[in-house]
Amino acid sequence: MIKEFIDERPMVSLFTRPRRFGKTLNMDMLRTFFEKTDKDTSVYFRDKKICSCGKKYRDYQGKYPVIFITFKDVKFDSWEKTFEAIRELFTKEAYRHIELRTSKQCDDYDKKIFERFLAGDMNEVELSGALMNMSRMLHKHYGVAPIIIIDEYDIPIQQGYMKNYYDKVILLMRNLFSGGFKDNKHLSYGFLTGILRVAKESIFSGLNNLVIHSVLDQKYSTYFGFTSEEVMEMAQYYGAEDKYKEICEWYDGYRFGKNEIFNPWSVINYFSNECEPRAFWQSTGSNDIIGEIIAEADKEIYEKLTFLVSGKSFVTYIDTSVIYPQIKNNPSTIYSFLLVAGYLKVLKTEPSFNGDFMCEVALPNKEISFVYDKEILQKLDGMIPQSIAVSVQEAVYSGDSEKLREMLQRLLRQSASVYDTVGENFYHGFMLGVCALLGDFYATSNRESGNGRYDLQLMPKERSLPGILIELKYGKNCSETELKKLSKIALQQIKDKKYDTDMFEKGVKEIYKYGVAFSGKNVWVTLE
Repeated sequence: MIKEFIDERPMVSLFTRPRRFGKTLNMDMLRTFFEKTDKDTSVYFRDKKICSCGKKYRDYQGKYPVIFITFKDVKFDSWEKTFEAIRELFTKEAYRHIELRTSKQCDDYDKKIFERFLAGDMNEVELSGALMNMSRMLHKHYGVAPIIIIDEYDIPIQQGYMKNYYDKVILLMRNLFSGGFKDNKHLSYGFLTGILRVAKESIFSGLNNLVIHSVLDQKYSTYFGFTSEEVMEMAQYYGAEDKYKEICEWYDGYRFGKNEIFNPWSVINYFSNECEPRAFWQSTGSNDIIGEIIAEADKEIYEKLTFLVSGKSFVTYIDTSVIYPQIKNNPSTIYSFLLVAGYLKVLKTEPSFNGDFMCEVALPNKEISFVYDKEILQKLDGMIPQSIAVSVQEAVYSGDSEKLREMLQRLLRQSASVYDTVGENFYHGFMLGVCALLGDFYATSNRESGNGRYDLQLMPKERSLPGILIELKYGKNCSETELKKLSKIALQQIKDKKYDTDMFEKGVKEIYKYGVAFSGKNVWVTLE
């Protein structure tokens, strides 16, 4: 990675990768290699490939002062605490460069600013200029313009979006990065990492020297995560060559550029856990954006999420510069986010307009299949009380239509807004969400079977369990008698259209058929 950078020397580089794929480790490696310190840091690289590349590359080692800021822990509920945390990061970085306090090359104005850094009482305007001012002082002191490294730059942005101070954090970041990276004559090189590329936010407005390396780009594609060769070498080291296939099934499947990549965090934990496969990645931190997706999900989104869990793929438009406010409003941005965040892999890529892509996407591996189930169910659990969820499951398993009707109606009355219950799409999404709680089934929606397309099918993972077919009907301002009639019509449609054909062909012997009718917050269920 170091050699490639030195060969090309882009002014500012942005690397976007999912969490726990080595972003911080790589940035720390760059800092250690390039940073000018009193310590001999060359010792860390003497047995590494970069030192065998020649004097040209070794001469870069220890040459530059470095500003290193990581935003990975800036996750607060309020703008006030976020601002305080960011200010504290610059205070700590100032103490890392305490030599500036007595620098003969810095004038009184510089030292006055630096004392504000150390005191940690900068106002918003002063903080906005922190990168520019600190880089100027370091340039004066060392006679060499510094390298600026910003790790996980988009964490405060995501948090601001989730906690309703998005505009404030965007404004600060825009001004901060503009001063540090745009037309900054006191900058040698800049590096940034994050999950999302948020160029459309104008955070990097006018920064024409920015080179972006996303999960779809080939350059640097093998440096974040493990390659198959590296994993095989690790397996040999631990005497676990026979486990390689299992590791592939659980943690392989990511595609960065044209390269297959393993999740490094999960692979390391797999070996540390005596080669017992588990979903290690889910414990590294929650993506609250998943909750946003679920909360705003319509029929199409639920359908595609369950489609993925059943092992299928689909083609969608991918915009690697997706921004947070778009996620709820545009289905294509949802899948773009899931891709760059590590929840999807790309099977095929075709160029689209504006430099974006049409991609065939699927779940990468067993770990992510588990994470999907777990994280989506967790989000649903916030909307559906556990006691009711268990009762729904019991009713579906046992074919108890009255109990199922009672539970569905209770859910509607407890959690659904009057404004939500306005059309069939809402009820379809609602039922898909409920069905996602039934972990023993693969839920699919609107698929061909027999002589038509069913609304919902729950294919059992174990053939000893019954299959479930659900047809939905919606009526406006229906009486109880009208609801009963609608539910019977729905049930008859399952029979007439032979929706059970697909499950019979796949060996499911027992099938429960439910006709479900909705009107407002009222529901009726008819079972065959």
